[in-house]
Order: sequence, then C-alpha cells, then structure tokens
Amino acid sequence: MAGNRILIVLSAAATLLMIGVGMIVPLLPQRIHAETGSLHSVGLVASVFAVAYLLAQLPAGMLADRLGAKPMLVAGYGLCAVSGVGFFMADRATGILAGRAVQGLGEAPIWALGPALLSIAYPAARGRAIGIYNAAIHLGLMTGPMLGLLLVDTGRSQTPFLVFATVCLLGAVAIASLLPRIPATADGTHAAKPSMRAVLGLFLHGPSRILLTGIGLYGACYGVFISVLPITMATMKGAGSREIAYLFVVFYAGVGLSQLVAGPLSDRYGRTGFMTGGLILAIIGLSALLSLPASFAYPALALASLGLGVFCVASLARLNDVTPHHLKGTVSGTYYFAWAIGYVLGPMMIGLVEPMAAGLGYGLLTIALAAQALMLATRRAGGR
Repeated sequence: MAGNRILIVLSAAATLLMIGVGMIVPLLPQRIHAETGSLHSVGLVASVFAVAYLLAQLPAGMLADRLGAKPMLVAGYGLCAVSGVGFFMADRATGILAGRAVQGLGEAPIWALGPALLSIAYPAARGRAIGIYNAAIHLGLMTGPMLGLLLVDTGRSQTPFLVFATVCLLGAVAIASLLPRIPATADGTHAAKPSMRAVLGLFLHGPSRILLTGIGLYGACYGVFISVLPITMATMKGAGSREIAYLFVVFYAGVGLSQLVAGPLSDRYGRTGFMTGGLILAIIGLSALLSLPASFAYPALALASLGLGVFCVASLARLNDVTPHHLKGTVSGTYYFAWAIGYVLGPMMIGLVEPMAAGLGYGLLTIALAAQALMLATRRAGGR
C-alpha cells in the first residue's frame, strides 16, 4: 500500500525529535536547581511532563480517529517546537515547567500515532514497522545526550534548546509535506466515529485488560530504570556519573535494538510468546542487576532492557491486531495512557518502599512482572 515512504518519513521525523529531546532533558534539571535550589522543583521537571503526556493520550488518539492522524502529528511536532523556544527564553523555573507541560502535550501524539498509522499502512508486517519506528525513537534518545554535552562543553549552553526547536519544526514540515494521507479503513470508506464507550470497552474486555496491565508494568519499569535505578546503582554499587551515563546508553540501546528483531519475528510466530518471554528476560535482568556485583551491571541491564523492548513491540502490535482500523489512534492512545500511568507510579512506589527495606520495592516490581508473565502464558491474553 505504502511502500516504505510512510515508515521512512515517520521514523526520520521521530529520530530528529528525540535527538533534540536527548539534548535538552539532561540540562533542564540543572537549570531548575540553579534557579530554585530545590530538589522538589527538580522532580517537577519529570512530573509536569508525565501528567501532561498522560492526560493528552486518549484525547489525541480519539481526535486522530475523527480528524486524521496527520494533522495531530503536525500539531504535536509544532507544540514541541514551541516548548523549545520557551525553554530558550525562560528565565524562571515556572517558565521551564510550563515548557515541559507543552512538550508533554506535543510528544503524546508522536509516540502513539506513529504506531497507529504504521499498523494501518503495514497490516501484514505491523510488528516490523512498529519495531523500526520505536528503534528510531531510541536511536535519537541515545544520540542526543552526547551532542548536547558537546555543545555545552564548548560554552553554548543555550544552543541545545534552539536546536531542539529547529528539529521539531523540521519534523512538522516533513510530516506535513511528505506523509501521505492514510484512510481510517482499508477501502477508504466511512467508519464509525470513536467514543469513550469504545475506550472503556478496551479496559473492561478481559484479555485486553490483562494486556493493558502488563503495559502499565512496562511503563513502571521504564520510569524506574531512567529515574530511581541510577540512584540505587550509585548508592548500592558505587556507580559514578560516567557509569550512570553509560547505563542510560545501554538501556536505550537495548529497548530500541531488540524491537528491530522482535517485531518481524512476532509477525511470523505470534505475539504472546514474545510478550511472555520479554517479561521473563526483564525479570532475570533486573534480579541480576540488583544481586550481582557491579561488574555485571551492564550485561544485566542489557538483558532487562532487551526484554522490555521485546514486550513493548509485541504488546503494541497485538493491541493493534485486535482493533478495527477506525480505532487505531484511540487504541494507541490507550496503550500509552496505560504506559504513562505506570511511568508515573512505578518510581513513586520504589521511592516510598525502598526506605523501609533495601530492595523491597524492586522485589515487588519483579513479583508483579512474574505474575503478569504467568497470566499472559496461561490465559493467552490478546490471542496467539
């Protein structure tokens, strides 16, 4: 239907955006702390983004199903460009936090609607297409911090924010000018409009409910791995700033690269085995990361992140497998809504429980992952 044009345009635009994201995200906490001197304010950098991202998911998905995904994607990239200008101009913490809220609103459709369009454009190979798209996102996240550090080291500390705004604008132009319109149905005929009843049906349907619970746990792991786990590694394993930076690179690489392999394989052999196997790999990797000496940290994190990436692409493809074309945006928004809930609550749970007993929070997370893997294996949530 679409050749490779749709996949190339969406992946290239997403890579540009995430390079910019990777450049600015490490700088924002430093600016907030320099302005306020408060760790609480630093925490708001993540929280404000996550709340805006969470609240935007379902409306963005439903609007995309009504109006088309293309205008929502252009709007998303445009909002991210606005946030970059806001970061550059902000001279107070409130301005930076407002920019993060705008960025969260902008990124919501980009993460969700790219896979939605790909699942329509490549129905026989949606796992492969979604895997490439998500790998492109994580390639940008891996590359951005190194480029941002290079600019900061040369004395251009504000330049990354303008670069971020520029690449977001380029992404908007690329989507608007190069991405063809894709009808919501295979034959281009009129389809029923999405409704909140359809969204509730996804949450209430037994197999989908099990799958969405697993997606929430995946979001919890993602949030934990990029927030509280580095601090745990510093306190428990003596990791320094350079070692922690490498942990981020290993995590993003594992989550991204695994999807290039698992996506097409799940198209061929079915989703359930890859979802279950991905969770098992994450359990083994997380357990090894916390229990083995520091010299095993990178291999253990690589195993855990590979497992999370495998689960991600298989579960996202599976949820799209069972959804009609006119609800693709809604279901992708639902996916990242569940993911964002876990992303917000996972680090909070670890932060509350870990002071009671070292390792308890991570143990509870591992048990939850094991229970989810068992439910997927025994109840075959979401089909084959």
